[in-house]
Amino acid sequence: MRHPHSGLRGAVATVAASLIALTVAQSATALPATAAPRAHAPSSAVTVAEDQAARAIAGSLSDASWRARVRHAALASDEVAVTELAGPGLRPALADADRRIAAAKGLGPDVGSLLRLRLGDDSMRGALASGVTPWVAAASSDEDVRTVTAYDSRGRAHRLDARKAPSHPVYVVDIDGSKALAAGLDVLQGELGRQGLTSSAKRSQASSGPTAAAGGFWTTRITQVRLSDDEEPWVKGDAEIYTLVTGFGLDGTVRVDPVDMPYLDNDGTTYSPNQILVNWSLYKYNLADAVMMEDDGSTNYRDLAKAIAGILLTIADQGTYIPLVNAVLDAIPDDWWTDDPDYVDSWYTLAQSDNGTRYGARGNGWMTLQPYFVQEF
Repeated sequence: MRHPHSGLRGAVATVAASLIALTVAQSATALPATAAPRAHAPSSAVTVAEDQAARAIAGSLSDASWRARVRHAALASDEVAVTELAGPGLRPALADADRRIAAAKGLGPDVGSLLRLRLGDDSMRGALASGVTPWVAAASSDEDVRTVTAYDSRGRAHRLDARKAPSHPVYVVDIDGSKALAAGLDVLQGELGRQGLTSSAKRSQASSGPTAAAGGFWTTRITQVRLSDDEEPWVKGDAEIYTLVTGFGLDGTVRVDPVDMPYLDNDGTTYSPNQILVNWSLYKYNLADAVMMEDDGSTNYRDLAKAIAGILLTIADQGTYIPLVNAVLDAIPDDWWTDDPDYVDSWYTLAQSDNGTRYGARGNGWMTLQPYFVQEF
């Protein structure tokens, strides 16, 4: 669900959305293999690390015993924690890639291994099970890619069609997006708090807020949500969606509350999460905005928080609601839109009384909302 972006300042004319995992097309349609790798120019430190891991894994598959272990794991699971599976010869290279990926995303070393290996498409299972040695490709967040690079066990690079599912089995090296996003939102929340946008002090004032009530507080929850169905490369992975809820806190300072949406994997699918989106006891006014984003793999959450804070902290409370969607989008450097993070859609003027379906300003999705009172024990 990754979409091109243009016109950041003011109206946003297009959207970006979903993970693209690089892989390959049928060997019969592949361009000739080359003696030296001819991968696409990496667009981020995460991409570089994934590509180097893909080459290392491809080379390691020349060992028949190891190849069989990986094949068994890939057929038994949608994702393989390949660093943990690897032997002493391969593990140091993958552990190094894990460390570089975590650093590039602004995550601490305690996040653990993020590298994952998966079979590119279910249609490849038969060939893999029959013993065909797979090629290995690195994931990418570029939706417009038409050719991808996969490596074989002899170190050769194959330039292949990204839009047609191959019969030759291909492993795709990606990261555990759910794990990275959960850790990243913790970093984002912490950094926003340090910048003064989501401090614990504000939360402690919730009971005195204008929407607080005896015995609990009012929220807005999502009963259903759906994003538009868009044509994607066959190698597309699941989306990693989160929403930034913005408004003025009880002290009149802009606040941002990240909301993880780990269930929202695919566009064209209606989800019924019953998830709380807005806690109105944290806000001064009965209006808030929501900006839905997607992590395509390379987001540095610490840098994202600093960029957002740099703009939002300049907005003063004027004694009335001020829309903040454009401010959030304008806070993100223009060059980030060529890679990550991706803008999916936005909702202006959410109110506590909203009860029904609200379509996003971009028209890329809708949410059905309802007031929900959270009762104290």
